[in-house]
Amino acid sequence: MHEDALEHLATSDKTLARIIARIGPCRLRADRRQTPFEALVEAVAHQQLTGKAAQTILGRVKALHPHRKFPTPEDFLATHDDQLRAAGFSRAKVAAVKDISTKTLGGVVPTPREMGRMEDAEIVERLMTIRGVGQWTVEMLLIFKLGRPDVLPIGDYGVLKGFSLSYRKGIMAKPAELLAHGERWRPFRSVAAWYMWRALEWDRRAL
Repeated sequence: MHEDALEHLATSDKTLARIIARIGPCRLRADRRQTPFEALVEAVAHQQLTGKAAQTILGRVKALHPHRKFPTPEDFLATHDDQLRAAGFSRAKVAAVKDISTKTLGGVVPTPREMGRMEDAEIVERLMTIRGVGQWTVEMLLIFKLGRPDVLPIGDYGVLKGFSLSYRKGIMAKPAELLAHGERWRPFRSVAAWYMWRALEWDRRAL
């Protein structure tokens, strides 16, 4: 699936070529089953939590509306803040989810079809007007939900740490260094980022 990307990355970066050979084929796959609204709500739920804890809280939130697979924007806006807090959302996350809901109904959050026609930068600019949604959140949506091939999340700790282990002998690199190095990975920086995550996992397993 990523043959062109792997050929380009291995040719343009000898260090990354060794990482690819060690880790194997890229298993990055976009999950397009969710709407942008659902993906943003889930991303906010995961902020500053482990995946397991976030899923537990999301399960409680969904249980507030058992008649649906996932609550709608209207459902969230009609749910009292105290109920969402009791399910596990912080005050900040309640405010963020309600703003996502309001801006979805207002057309700020694009539909899947609209988003498919938008450039990455346009999506980032639009979604970052939402409370609690920062650049990292939008970048994760671009990579894992929309399958955009050329996203480099320089603010992601895992990507930055994987890069530092692979290229700086463990000395923590600055985001600007990663951004500059990543120019040689264009137009497949999403795949390169995936390998930086895997490089960090591989290093931990080697300990």
